[in-house]
Amino acid sequence: MKPKPNPDRLKLKNVALFDASDEPLQATSQKTIAISKIVLPPQQPRRYFDPHKMATLVESVRQHGILEPILLRSLDQNTYELVAGERRYQAAKEVGLEEIPAIVRSMTQEEAWQIALIENLQREELNPLEETEAVLQLLVLRLKLPLDEVISKLYRQRHIARGEIGQNVLTNSENLGETGQNVLTNAENNDEISSVFSSVFHSLGFKLESFITSRLPLLKLPPEILEALRQGRIAYTKALAIAKVKEPIARQQLLDYAIAYDLSLAQITARLTTLTQLTASKQGERDLKTQVDITFRSLKKSQIWQDPKKQKRLEKLIQQIEALIADS
Repeated sequence: MKPKPNPDRLKLKNVALFDASDEPLQATSQKTIAISKIVLPPQQPRRYFDPHKMATLVESVRQHGILEPILLRSLDQNTYELVAGERRYQAAKEVGLEEIPAIVRSMTQEEAWQIALIENLQREELNPLEETEAVLQLLVLRLKLPLDEVISKLYRQRHIARGEIGQNVLTNSENLGETGQNVLTNAENNDEISSVFSSVFHSLGFKLESFITSRLPLLKLPPEILEALRQGRIAYTKALAIAKVKEPIARQQLLDYAIAYDLSLAQITARLTTLTQLTASKQGERDLKTQVDITFRSLKKSQIWQDPKKQKRLEKLIQQIEALIADS
């Protein structure tokens, strides 16, 4: 069942898109644009379109045309780059339309990317993985930092929120050769980063703690689970649970079974418990066999063969082992 839209997610604030110092976008205009003049951007928030939903949209466009204009940015007089509305654009191409209604804005590539992220997040059309990636990319643009550094600062912000470290505590690299002025600058930077996190997460209806706990781990899921999640075949909470299975074959089998029979999270958790117990049992069996092998190798190399008393004790032990084997 698709979750109900988060009402806070629909109340997007400008602060999530741009700094207060940013220039406003130039006036928009709506017109009909030749599809041949439209190009796709180098990167897009959405990477997967549900085939069934896409087919339904294509049929709708075939019968009724494009009811809502797409959003473009002007590259030059003859070329436009798609900002939002790729499903409508692809459906129009599939149907064979030569023109499509569009709103054209004059904006930079960075502004276009931010609007594309917000448009998709606002419509809640992204799957959880794409949504997570989109939020991170939005933070990358707002903070002008590499992705790995943004993720690092997210974890640091959580430590600050929990009171585990102070807001102005510096990292080791920041402490090297610091002067009083540098300490002040770093504190100001921490305040700025905290402000960006607060505005973006608030405007998108996320909480920093839950985003770090339940969303960032999605980026580290095994490939087969990532693909199923990207295609919307499994909920992200179930994906995280299945990822706990370390053995690839067993993990794939549980993933396939969970999708085929639409297992609940509770059912998956129960299967994980059983699988863990079986794995522990098999591991114990392997450990015992290994111990037997090691013991007999040591026995052959020992000095026991030069001691008649020890040989007699060994003979009795061997008889006991043979009796165990005979009973099995």
